[in-house]
Amino acid sequence: MMTKRILVLGIGNILWADEGFGVRCVEALNAGWQFPPQVTLMDGGTQGLYLLPYVQEADCLLVFDAVDYGDEPGRLREVIGDQVPRFMGAKKMSLHQTGFQEVLMAAELTNKLPKELVLIGVQPEELEDYGGSLREVVKAQMRPALHVAFKWLERWGAPAAIREAVADGITDPALAIDVYEGQRPAADQAYRLGDARFLNMETA
Repeated sequence: MMTKRILVLGIGNILWADEGFGVRCVEALNAGWQFPPQVTLMDGGTQGLYLLPYVQEADCLLVFDAVDYGDEPGRLREVIGDQVPRFMGAKKMSLHQTGFQEVLMAAELTNKLPKELVLIGVQPEELEDYGGSLREVVKAQMRPALHVAFKWLERWGAPAAIREAVADGITDPALAIDVYEGQRPAADQAYRLGDARFLNMETA
């Protein structure tokens, strides 16, 4: 019996506060649950077109991301099917969304777009905080987002099971959310808005 190849992808940049929502969701999924072998959990970060071969191989694609829908901060949305590429490109917050929209377009052009697409996205509260973590209103939506994912994975024939052993991390241990938050320098020791030499440049 054929099984569906499932890719669960977290995209975004954990270095910019709520931009890291997607990656933090897939980390939590990997840490707490295990799945049948046809499920691949991946930290897609900001890799853009490098993700194309993984997307092309999947029958079902589930993406976690922070998406600017124009909603109140922390609102969770579930977007399905052909609406996913539209939402990924509606109002770009960063280059990672431009890159992933291109991935979906390229997969479609090669007739290898996954048959089922799901985007689980949250409205961010703060993005301009270099080295910052998820804001509480966004972090509070991680558990509901995972439950939406469980529903889809079960529907696709890959139900979640509580993980009993410690999982191999899918990101660098130094970037795990508890370490990342606990070791952040104070605001007077680290510039919070990126490198002012470049972010505040004005054209002549």
